[in-house]
Amino acid sequence: MSSPQVTRARVAAESRLVGLPGRLTHVRGVAAAADGLREHFDVASGDCLVAAAWLHDIGYAPSLRVTGFHPVDGAAFARREGFDELVVSLVAFHSGAPAEAWERGINGLSAFSAPPQQVLDALTFCDLTTGLDGSEVSPCDRLHEVLQRYGPDDPVHRAVDSAHGELLAAVDRVRAWL
Repeated sequence: MSSPQVTRARVAAESRLVGLPGRLTHVRGVAAAADGLREHFDVASGDCLVAAAWLHDIGYAPSLRVTGFHPVDGAAFARREGFDELVVSLVAFHSGAPAEAWERGINGLSAFSAPPQQVLDALTFCDLTTGLDGSEVSPCDRLHEVLQRYGPDDPVHRAVDSAHGELLAAVDRVRAWL
């Protein structure tokens, strides 16, 4: 059974990402993976993890683009919509966002508090083990796919390349407690 916050996050993602069907398929897969991990947390943190999984890529929605950096745009949206601050911070910091912010020269993450490492690792795990089609993939394959999608001069490529070890370490930390 979904909490009201998870339901609101799902509705927001499905309505805002409807024009980006591939992105929405990925988000649905990440949310399903997060739902499978929620039992490893207290109820409130588990709900925040699943809500953040639904919202982690909402900043790609054209209607929400302000900075063009999807973690910051998504986190700002989540805050405006009254989501729990843990959801907001998870969206802001997910999957190596600090490395990409640095590559882009964006200070926008300073508006958000860093989330607890274990919950952030769980969201990163879900994102890096879910392919664009929503299916389970190896994190190495997922990172390779991202690097292929973005050219070497793109800040996403440079960020993934520089944060590669830490991203895989987050996956390994989750696997250690699964």
